[in-house]
Amino acid sequence: MPGKYSIPNLANACKVLKFLGQNDIGYLVTEIAKELSLPATSALRIVSTLVDEGLLRKENGKIFLGSVLIHLGSRATAGTEIRDLALPVLKSLTLTTDETSHLALPCDDRSLIVAVQNSPHPLRAASSPGTLADLYFSSTGKVFLAFLHRHRIPEILDRYPAVRRTDKSLTSLTELEAAADESLLRGYGVDDEEFNPGVRCLAAPVRGPGGQVVAAIGITAATVRFTSDRIPEMATKVITAANELSRLIGNHSVTN
Repeated sequence: MPGKYSIPNLANACKVLKFLGQNDIGYLVTEIAKELSLPATSALRIVSTLVDEGLLRKENGKIFLGSVLIHLGSRATAGTEIRDLALPVLKSLTLTTDETSHLALPCDDRSLIVAVQNSPHPLRAASSPGTLADLYFSSTGKVFLAFLHRHRIPEILDRYPAVRRTDKSLTSLTELEAAADESLLRGYGVDDEEFNPGVRCLAAPVRGPGGQVVAAIGITAATVRFTSDRIPEMATKVITAANELSRLIGNHSVTN
């Protein structure tokens, strides 16, 4: 029985989220209304609101859970399984590169930093856990833009218009699509002083058991240490770390 202060439509929104969380096949709004015995108009308003807030997403007419829930979940728990598995990998990567390493998850068409291993250097520019970064500027974001959202770049650009932060920032559709294609070709993403002057970042994709990209591991360093001629060397180390985490979460097809 509903509590004294229960809000019916809010309770119904929670029912929608719980119902969609039972599987990942997706449902039409009419199907959600029928399954939950909700008036069609109420179901439509609830779903539309949750989509607007990023808690749900609409794809080919069907409704699925939205990636904002990853962000909420990461705040609600001490850490996800992938974060716990990543911590020793990040520590090892920082030891081998002498630079700050981090783990990011795709969230609401942005990159959510969930774990950071700081370097011993006093000059550090890495974001703290819980930071949401736009896909255009961060190296982990570029991984997601290329490996997850290549066909959605125009839509994402429309949702989050790119703002030039440095003279190297990529802001146009043509530039971003070209950068995504380059990331796909070489297997990693690079932030070449596009977010902060004097800071270079490099990230590689982490793949789940089915081969899908579920996260990204990256390093952040001052350009005086991480010079452009060191990109191949750093890429090898970051890819190795990303592949190691992929294996730890159940993908045994990756190779170093």
